[in-house]
Amino acid sequence: MEGFPLPLFLFVSTISTLWLTSTAISTISPNQNISDGQTIISDDEFFQMGFFNPSNSSTNRYFGIWYYKISVPTVVWVANRETPLNNTSGVLTLNQEGTLMILDHSNNMIWSSNSSLTANNPVAQLLDTGNLVIRSENDINPDNYLWQSFDYPGDTFLPNMKFGIDFVKGLNKYLTSWKSVDDPSIGGYTNRFDSDGYPQILMRRGSEVEFNSGPWNGLRFSGMPNLKPNDIYTFGFVFNERELYYKYELVNNSVVSRMILNPDGRIQRFVWIDQAREWRIYVTGQLDNCDRYGLCGAYGVCNIIDSPPCGCLSGFEPRSPDEWRRADWSSGCVRKAELDCEGGDGFVRRSGVKVPDTRRTWFNVSMNLEECEKECLRNCNCTAYASLDIRTGSGCLNWFDDLVDIRSYAEEDGQDIFVRMAVSELDRKAKAKRRVRVIVIPVLVSVTVLLGICLFVYWKRKQRKKNGVNNIVVVRENNNVANEKKKDDLELPLFDFNTIANATNNFSDESKLGEGGFGPVYKGILEDGKEIAVKRHSRKSKQGLDEFQNEAKCIAKLQHRNLVKLLGCCIDDEERMLIYEYMPNKSLNSFIFEEGKRKSMDWSKRYTIIVGIARGLLYLHQDSRLRIIHRDLKASNILLDKDMNPRISDFGLARSLEGSDTKANTRRVMGTYGYMAPEYTIDGIYSTKSDVFSFGVLVLEIVSGKKNRGFRHANHDLNLLGHAWRLYKNGKQLELLDDTINGFYVPSEVNRSIHVGLLCVQKYPEDRPDMTMVVLMLGSEIPLPEPKQPGFYTERRRPQEAESSSSNPEWSSSNHLSVTYLQPR
Repeated sequence: MEGFPLPLFLFVSTISTLWLTSTAISTISPNQNISDGQTIISDDEFFQMGFFNPSNSSTNRYFGIWYYKISVPTVVWVANRETPLNNTSGVLTLNQEGTLMILDHSNNMIWSSNSSLTANNPVAQLLDTGNLVIRSENDINPDNYLWQSFDYPGDTFLPNMKFGIDFVKGLNKYLTSWKSVDDPSIGGYTNRFDSDGYPQILMRRGSEVEFNSGPWNGLRFSGMPNLKPNDIYTFGFVFNERELYYKYELVNNSVVSRMILNPDGRIQRFVWIDQAREWRIYVTGQLDNCDRYGLCGAYGVCNIIDSPPCGCLSGFEPRSPDEWRRADWSSGCVRKAELDCEGGDGFVRRSGVKVPDTRRTWFNVSMNLEECEKECLRNCNCTAYASLDIRTGSGCLNWFDDLVDIRSYAEEDGQDIFVRMAVSELDRKAKAKRRVRVIVIPVLVSVTVLLGICLFVYWKRKQRKKNGVNNIVVVRENNNVANEKKKDDLELPLFDFNTIANATNNFSDESKLGEGGFGPVYKGILEDGKEIAVKRHSRKSKQGLDEFQNEAKCIAKLQHRNLVKLLGCCIDDEERMLIYEYMPNKSLNSFIFEEGKRKSMDWSKRYTIIVGIARGLLYLHQDSRLRIIHRDLKASNILLDKDMNPRISDFGLARSLEGSDTKANTRRVMGTYGYMAPEYTIDGIYSTKSDVFSFGVLVLEIVSGKKNRGFRHANHDLNLLGHAWRLYKNGKQLELLDDTINGFYVPSEVNRSIHVGLLCVQKYPEDRPDMTMVVLMLGSEIPLPEPKQPGFYTERRRPQEAESSSSNPEWSSSNHLSVTYLQPR
């Protein structure tokens, strides 16, 4: 091409320029050029291609493809990533052999499609999928394309693109990050299939693995539990002798979605929100610290809800206990008992996990699980086995190396793996199980009989009193009592009334910790020295059996380090009590609102508490067995343990949602004024997003040391949300920070916390992030979207209303208010 006569080239370029300008086309033919300033648009105007510069400050020019109808410039593919032009004289042309080329002002070729195939009458066409293809003029069969940009992706994975390996053509189609948001040259991260052993997707920084998707298990990649059926896109995995790929397709073409590998190594899916004119994160590949590859070393298991998150598989112990105590888990774990292949090794099942790195594995798609076990047992080097398809239990995967990069999930999100163990470990487990059965079964039978007798006597007594209370359940009209007992019996240990009375010094005033909407709360000490907190229902309380039963049933099934632990309950005649683990630092309420204690709450503690509450709420919304909406999240319902770790408490108003539901409606609006979301206050609609609103209020209160309800400012009548919004809009958000902190804080953390808080209290639920995004935004440096005006932010209050919020410390919930009439102004 360097010998092409320049005058003739300029003539052809001019003619083609006039032709392209006068005709809207998606194809170019040989010797037709696209000069800088010209573009080609796909037939249905989804995509556009031409020359661009990635930022206003850059002088480099690239040829690329971007969305045509989206107002925010979004490039999805770049041709000359490593060889930019430094002026606007470049052209793209197609030669007679069917090769696309970019030429500079000296007619030198700086990039080409470099196809080895040729065709008569070739054309290049930009498709509505965003794929730039070269084909014969009259052949639209995708299998016959001479070349296509989908075979050479950059940082963006588009719908209908095959992400993976074409074994026939020798193509590996993978993502490479940009060097920065303004520099499309190849950055430090790659995300690609690794076909050693059973295929998995590895995200690398240079040569080091940073994240592992895990193998495909029939439903999703083992390490991506958030990859689930949804209304946005469908997805699938193909692996045969010809090709290996993952692919997704949009359910509705009116939805615009893309997946990218960011310059900082995060894999994220975005959805375009036309009304807001912005890209919003739909899902993120790496959710938390446990997604760091091999964090816990060989035979280690990462569980994000544990502290520390790393532990060892059963039958293993830390290789270096000293290093583990210093939070360095990289050395992993070692067996307590060495394997003896001839002595009869066996397997122990571990459920609900992401299976280990599969690069040193063997697989067979036709075996069943029993055959897989035998195959692994026959080979002394086999360390574990699992099914390939968890839907049917079919297929066999054997590991032949240390097990690395295991993490624990909720059981429905993970899968089973069977780990090879020495016979001595198997015997120990079997004996332990037998001991448990010998002890537990007779005890359970005795307790069940005794409890049945007690409940029967109690029920008969209540029937005689005809007061409508039926032991632990709420009696409904015409309900069969026996059936209701089976449905509503609480799965909790029962404490004897005398035991609790003795523990609390007969409920003395000296033992009283505080009083909430349910009733008084007492500190108690059991005979074994264990400290407890006792919530005793008051007959004056507006809360009754509904709230008591609801709290007991909800929290009994929840286990998380940022949730208060319910130890049991006490039912005796008119008495109803809940027994919790004791929190020596009581509630967050006093620490952030009382002058005496606020000074002890430095920024580090406040930020740790914000993150801890977010993690607890995320567990309720997403990771627990039930999807729980708390409905009364506030400072007095956040308890602090001895290490000042936050624990969400008081589930009397909580509601659980079934399946994939995220919202519901009620005619009985209950909660605490100042924390309730607009849609809940006005329309009775509660959802995960109404909890997010409450969390946002709480964040702003923790940062400022001021209550939203009762907030006063000399210069305006706004509440705390409005005040924070006003400061943010004027770039003065750091002025919101509690003045008792005295300068010892991290400005970026304060700014991010306020920003996240304002995102959470936006008026409309769809504008608020979910708790997955909140945890991600608090724990990383990802760019944050601009918040919109908060709900209720212009609310004015009468002077007496401003004074109506008590400053007395509360140990537990104070659900004084049932609101159905508030209107935002």
